[in-house]
Amino acid sequence: MIVCVCNNISDREIRQAMELGITSMDELRDALGVATCCGQCFSCAEEILTEQLAAQAAAANLQETVLKRPVFSN
Repeated sequence: MIVCVCNNISDREIRQAMELGITSMDELRDALGVATCCGQCFSCAEEILTEQLAAQAAAANLQETVLKRPVFSN
């Protein structure tokens, strides 16, 4: 879906930028030009940013969870 019509930026591009380390709206503006013209996309881009940060945090928490099984000796 196109989020920023002025600069033709999609939600996929925003998520890809975040996978490369973008973590704030200021960084999105600098890297992609989101919300630099009319500003109508700001709230949508911010929502995508927030959702993706939450998803990344949840994924990081899952990776930290280690299942331990008892070791049986014969």
